[in-house]
Amino acid sequence: MPNVIVIIPAYNEEKTIDSVINNIKLTNKDVDILVVNDGSSDKTSFIAKNNGVTVIDLPFNLGIGGCMQTGYKYAYKYGYDIAIQIDADGQHDARFIDKLIKPILEDKADLVIGSRYVSKTNYKGSYLRRTGSYFFTFLLKALTGKAIYDTTSGFRAANRKVIKYFSESYPQDYPEVEVVAKLSKSGFKIMEIPVEMYERLGGRSSINFRRSIYYMVKVTLAILINCIKTKEQQKA
Repeated sequence: MPNVIVIIPAYNEEKTIDSVINNIKLTNKDVDILVVNDGSSDKTSFIAKNNGVTVIDLPFNLGIGGCMQTGYKYAYKYGYDIAIQIDADGQHDARFIDKLIKPILEDKADLVIGSRYVSKTNYKGSYLRRTGSYFFTFLLKALTGKAIYDTTSGFRAANRKVIKYFSESYPQDYPEVEVVAKLSKSGFKIMEIPVEMYERLGGRSSINFRRSIYYMVKVTLAILINCIKTKEQQKA
């Protein structure tokens, strides 16, 4: 049995963190759980610790990139074979963890993405989120030749090689799409599997119309720059 850790990045998720942790425990008894508390000002850390899981308290809010890299550094340091990312807002269904892990165990993938769009699911989502996913699917296909349909999904499983890669290099701002592009250009095997996702159980998304525009421009530029750098390195 591989050594598996679930990394939960959490920022002010006191309303949902308890149920997220308990759902993982109920459906996946052989995994360890790490909550990376990203400088929360509420009771997120206290509730997580009361659930008996490992908690890393960051001194201030680093954002999802710094939060997840902290988790991957922990996973690499302590020798985990597989690391799974699950959001703290209740959108991800822990019952799909076994399906996320399976392609890694069969050596078919280095990174497995839980996808809302690779086949028909009940997930609807906002117009902005769907538009962003379609755009980044097109962009990644054009630049890497690989079609990834749920580029913004935060429900992912990474093997030991990807854990090491992420522990050394991870984008700080809106990283989901950028890391897929980097892994694809670096020759890692990426696979999507269909999963069900839900609307967040508490709190609110930080993505509004203005942030969506910033997100698309920032990530697009980051991917283009990375592709140019990769080509230059290959020529050298």
